[in-house]
Amino acid sequence: MKAQTVFALLSCALISLAGCQQSTGTAEKPSGIQPVTLTSRVVEASCGECKFEMEGTGCDLAIRVDGNSYYVDGAKMDDHGDAHSDDGMCNCIRQAKVSGEIKGGRFLATSFELLPQEKKPGADPAKQNSPTTGDASGTGTEKQHNHQE
Repeated sequence: MKAQTVFALLSCALISLAGCQQSTGTAEKPSGIQPVTLTSRVVEASCGECKFEMEGTGCDLAIRVDGNSYYVDGAKMDDHGDAHSDDGMCNCIRQAKVSGEIKGGRFLATSFELLPQEKKPGADPAKQNSPTTGDASGTGTEKQHNHQE
């Protein structure tokens, strides 16, 4: 009896998978999922892999909106300075004012303005830019990021 139940379950699974096909390259809007438009919205911006822990194959610009992260099309990290500098987007999360549309799990930017970083009150400017003393203790233990593009 157990063997028949297992066989029946496996048969149902195979039949349901047989109906699945890979995309042929034509974009179809999934039913029920509407694009979300952002207009002059301030969001978090950083490297999707290094700071937002997204899947990917290299350092790419991403935004985080309402706790959800999206890779960005229409802007690149290198358009906004060296991504691997101390204040670059592979080493810190920045604020950006963006406009565009979240569609198909990606953010399609029509505008992307990286906002200036706020200076920390009482911070020593010499230590802020040092690659080995950026941690709060000044002991040189800050983790450095060395992804290659």
